[in-house]
Amino acid sequence: MSHKLNKASAIAVAATLITILAGAEGSGAIAESKTPVVIQTPTVIQAESNLPMISRPMVSEPVVQPLPGVVDAAPVAPLDDEKLIEAEPPVRSARSLIALVSAQPQPGDLSRELNCLAGAVYFEAKSETLPGQLAVGRVVVARSKSGRFPNSYCGVVFQRSQFSFVRGNAMPGIVKSSRQWKNAVAIAQIAHSGSWQSPVEGALYFHAARVSPGWRLTRVGRIDNHVFYR
Repeated sequence: MSHKLNKASAIAVAATLITILAGAEGSGAIAESKTPVVIQTPTVIQAESNLPMISRPMVSEPVVQPLPGVVDAAPVAPLDDEKLIEAEPPVRSARSLIALVSAQPQPGDLSRELNCLAGAVYFEAKSETLPGQLAVGRVVVARSKSGRFPNSYCGVVFQRSQFSFVRGNAMPGIVKSSRQWKNAVAIAQIAHSGSWQSPVEGALYFHAARVSPGWRLTRVGRIDNHVFYR
């Protein structure tokens, strides 16, 4: 009986050992299958817009911004030679026309347009007072803006049968070192800039006082040896 009990106990111990060993092997397999694995996910890039997050390369686009203070300007049509007029900024603080004439610069080279204007003043009124010279100059300026005559000073001066000093579409020679020419240049600049009004402002015509052409025009006034009309 004792022998049988010992044998049964041995069998039971053996069975227990087998169960323990079997349980240990099962636990090891499960543990291996659950070993943590590091999974690398693709880099996600999201644009600043509300697009969904996608895995794709980012494309850089140029950004163009206007420079501060720069405004697109409307294209400017080039001036032709007839309309190219050079003049210094007007002096407006003089107390008298004489002072304004004295304040004008004497450029070494005049533009063709300003030269035509000064030539008209010189040949028509160089021996007259400064107001008389300015009146002649302002007539040329007014004609160029009226739409009824050529739209440039040279066009007005060289218009056919308008100024008696023009011969063969040219002016006679000028003594440019003389005081009379320097005054004519100064008056031309003043007439062009409009920095001093003529006593007969708005006149478009004039003739020598010694003649009477019988024009049916509105007489504006007489200065020195010229009578002015509009």
